[in-house]
Amino acid sequence: MVIRTEIPNIGTTIVDIAPVNQESESIWLMLAEGGGLLRFDAHSGRSESITRIELPSESAREPFGGHTLTRRLHVSHNGEFAAVVNDYGQNGRVIDLRSGRITLNLDGGDHFPETVPLSFAFASWQGNVIVIHRTAWNRLDVSDASTGKLLSERGPTSYQSGEQRPQHYLDYFHGALYLSPNGTRILDDGWVWHPVGIPAVWSVETWLSENIWESEDGATKRDVCARTWYWDHGIAWLNEDTVAIGGIGDDDNKIVDGARIFDITSTGPASPEWRSDWQWAREVTTFAGPAGRFFSDGNWLYSAAKSGLSRWDPKSRARVCQIDEFNPTHHHLGAGELAQLSQGAILRWSTSTDHD
Repeated sequence: MVIRTEIPNIGTTIVDIAPVNQESESIWLMLAEGGGLLRFDAHSGRSESITRIELPSESAREPFGGHTLTRRLHVSHNGEFAAVVNDYGQNGRVIDLRSGRITLNLDGGDHFPETVPLSFAFASWQGNVIVIHRTAWNRLDVSDASTGKLLSERGPTSYQSGEQRPQHYLDYFHGALYLSPNGTRILDDGWVWHPVGIPAVWSVETWLSENIWESEDGATKRDVCARTWYWDHGIAWLNEDTVAIGGIGDDDNKIVDGARIFDITSTGPASPEWRSDWQWAREVTTFAGPAGRFFSDGNWLYSAAKSGLSRWDPKSRARVCQIDEFNPTHHHLGAGELAQLSQGAILRWSTSTDHD
């Protein structure tokens, strides 16, 4: 059953929500139109104003693939830090919710940022909250969320005409970031020129403790698959070693709805017409049907399309549940809920209850 909880009238529109995943209850952070941040308890319907955040003004670019500049809210697992970023833009800010202090100004660069959500993810490292963020079209960096201190200092990753190409140069436009359930790996849904979506994964631990160039060309890095003119679609980690990628096919004109499941701990043959010397993840199964956004609770794959929410069994490749007219955009891991904003309310559906 989908539960509808009205959001208290605060005199402005809620533009995005983000789950506080450390909480076992349905606790959410909400971003209001004017930059206000609120803590919302979806069980009781109570909200509490926390602080306010402003982003630098940014002119909207020509839309790419139907996407326009959109404000996006992120919150750390423990609920102590938040970030508001401009997806399909270049700017953002990280804020300490305990003090209201801006700890980091984000700039993802001005080279084709309209093609991807702003690369951003909170993670944990040695007991501290860290921020993984794009600082140029082809560079990701890591910073301490509480101080803004750069933790990924390394040499240049770009060059100008007449300059020598850096050893670890990466010809890759970083996209949306997806942290694995335990935070050990990260998936980057980016693309290469000419436009081919190539999601890539690597070890966060190796990146931060052994090889600062791991995100460019490290030993744990795997390219998952290659699809011409196709990225920024359904993606979900099923577990620490397995990821589901939405869309069956290698070209956007021929791709059909479905899920491709990859084991990123082992290698497989190269995607058609792509370099065989790259480290490609092994595709273990494929099945038609799933469309839209992807989510997973470790057992099931959920797909949220215009028609509604579907639950799939990755082993049998069968759809086992369908909820019409429910199109969730967020997954609260602690509460075990999928949720969406809907006309002044939040709609929630439990993934931990048996459903027919």
